[in-house]
Amino acid sequence: MGIYVLAVADPSNSLEWMIFLAQKYSSMFVEGTWLTLYIAVIGTLLGFVLGYVVGIIQDIRISQGDNILKKGLCRLLKAVASIYVEVFRDTPMIVQAMIIYYGLRQAGIEMTPVFAGVLVTVLNTGAYMAETVRAGIGSIDLGQREGAWAMGMSPMKTMLYIVLPQAFKNIIPEMANTFLTNLKMTSVLNVIAVQELFMAAKTVGGNYYKYFESYLVIAVIYFVLCFIFNKLFIFMEKRMKGKADYALAVEYMDNQ
Repeated sequence: MGIYVLAVADPSNSLEWMIFLAQKYSSMFVEGTWLTLYIAVIGTLLGFVLGYVVGIIQDIRISQGDNILKKGLCRLLKAVASIYVEVFRDTPMIVQAMIIYYGLRQAGIEMTPVFAGVLVTVLNTGAYMAETVRAGIGSIDLGQREGAWAMGMSPMKTMLYIVLPQAFKNIIPEMANTFLTNLKMTSVLNVIAVQELFMAAKTVGGNYYKYFESYLVIAVIYFVLCFIFNKLFIFMEKRMKGKADYALAVEYMDNQ
């Protein structure tokens, strides 16, 4: 039983050119898609970890009873975290990529474009997630912390076991938005020669001077990827919220 593949011998319109380019350069588009996913996933996951650390540092409270060394260290960490967040939130990712990649090369630090792309994504994601984590932590009622402290839990254990699990649920939508943004923002990494999806389309389009049709191909790919991951995040968010009928059991007991 043969497998028939749609082929366009002499494309005459944009749709036929899209099919032609997608078939002829399928391997290039697949490799670009894979590299885009790799950078987005690794960069986002590590960025989440960095964002949590920076967010927790920003939430550190300095009390009057703390010793001078602790106060000085906390203020220094909070200042470094604040500067880092402001720098990476107030500059474009494309500029960050150019400065980090070419700047470090001038300083004698060699790195591959892919490693630089992941590093830029991590630092950019960490800066945005830090503010999200800080807001998520602030959304948790202070009474829960005070209750945990009254039971003898240390501030660190209170943060790890009481505050962060609840804050994590609150910031899942923003985490999903950040990942989808990173998935699309990897396109700017072509300026440091990362062979991601946008670079693949740029190369393919240049072969026939059909940039419009080539970019339409990757537009479809970006849409499918974002659509699938968005549905996965929505499913995960619903699962973490639990069943919607928990409150009904309470109402039932109250009516007895």
